[in-house]
Amino acid sequence: MQWEVVIGLEIHAQLATKSKIFSGSSTAFGAEPNTQANEVDLGMPGVLPVMNKQALNMAIKFGTAINAEIGKRSVFDRKNYFYPDLPKGYQTTQLALPIVGLGAVDIELKDGTTKTIGVTRAHLEEDAGKSLHEDFHGSTGIDLNRAGTPLIEIVSEPDMRSTEEAVAYMRKIHSIVTYIGICDGNMQEGSFRCDANVSIRPKGQEEFGTRAELKNINSFRFVERAINVEIERQIDILESGGEVVQETRLYDSNKNETRSMRSKEDAMDYRYFPDPDLLPIVVTDDDIEAIRATLPELPDAKKARFIDEYKLNAEDAGNLTASVELANYFETVAKEVADSKLAANWVMGELTARLNKENRDIKASPVSAEQFAGLLVRIKDNTISGKIAKEVFDAMWNNAGDADSIIESKGLKQITDTGALEAMVDKVIADNPNQVEQFKAGKEKLMGFFVGQIMKETQGKANPGQINQLLKKKLSE
Repeated sequence: MQWEVVIGLEIHAQLATKSKIFSGSSTAFGAEPNTQANEVDLGMPGVLPVMNKQALNMAIKFGTAINAEIGKRSVFDRKNYFYPDLPKGYQTTQLALPIVGLGAVDIELKDGTTKTIGVTRAHLEEDAGKSLHEDFHGSTGIDLNRAGTPLIEIVSEPDMRSTEEAVAYMRKIHSIVTYIGICDGNMQEGSFRCDANVSIRPKGQEEFGTRAELKNINSFRFVERAINVEIERQIDILESGGEVVQETRLYDSNKNETRSMRSKEDAMDYRYFPDPDLLPIVVTDDDIEAIRATLPELPDAKKARFIDEYKLNAEDAGNLTASVELANYFETVAKEVADSKLAANWVMGELTARLNKENRDIKASPVSAEQFAGLLVRIKDNTISGKIAKEVFDAMWNNAGDADSIIESKGLKQITDTGALEAMVDKVIADNPNQVEQFKAGKEKLMGFFVGQIMKETQGKANPGQINQLLKKKLSE
């Protein structure tokens, strides 16, 4: 039987506020356990929450970025459940009246096609604390620093039909929230994570299958692997005559498997009701338009501009604008060098390869955009060759200084003196009569041999373009 996968994602983006959603406690990452949770976060008797207006504005900003409906009147609800890292016994969230309603984002797939993915809602809520199991030898430690941290939960429609689409959608949402500055997108610190709802149905069937929810996946690679594993698991169950059970599952990246955590609750199991301590939020059209006016250039608009202004192809423009930091880096380099093609090739080539090799973000690059541009200027003005530039870049990466000082100290300037190069060409031709004879007989691949001899003699400092021109001239005489 042919099967079709149906995927919906619930993405949790931590809002980049300095304090929590209902209290003044810090949201800074990395503090000692339980040092950033006050009486409000812990739900102590007699305390009252106060809404963080910046968190509200950030949620509205996201809604305007995806052209979604904004709830003029939104309400906070209590989602009741009992877990050690939830000291209040309920989570403050939004159910019936969220701040952001229906919207949509476009994703681009590897074959160049575009697909629209619906966004059902994006609601404000507080994060829970964290249960720690590793260092307690059979016990569990509870760190409540995250309790009360502001989140928006972005709930997609079940519009995705492959892991490629799911990853592309997750990347697009990551790109949007970081572009507009409402989330730092740091997956390692838990600032951006998702739950994936996965079900299987026979191709052509309209009714959805029974879904399983994969919880707290914090990387694009793990989303792909987790969903693929879950697809295989559900197909195996159905093809062996069994039934998929609605449940919440955990993805184990070490074993590359999902395992059951608990049966999946429905909304009624949480006994939602409006939070009596928080008034409804009312926003006006003027409020929404004032926030909309603060939107920066968004990923799709920047990509279109890069294609038009820098004459990049769609793929290169898409890669360079996926991250706002990478886009800004490239644009700085391109303007300094006045050569967008050279800038794009080196940013996506040598720079990105080194960042990936060391698992660094562009923000952690030891070579600034201005320093990188200085290197490319020296390629463009023929001070150094592309090959020597890689050696210079390596030194720059290891904090040896800027391009000019490294070129000077290591004596790496390219030999461009025509007289000196002509003498070298004459010598190579005189020293290799057999190869010259073979070349003139039609073995043109030997051009690489002659160029290599000169590059070896000059330790790579000879201008390869000039060498090629001189060799062609001399060998045709």
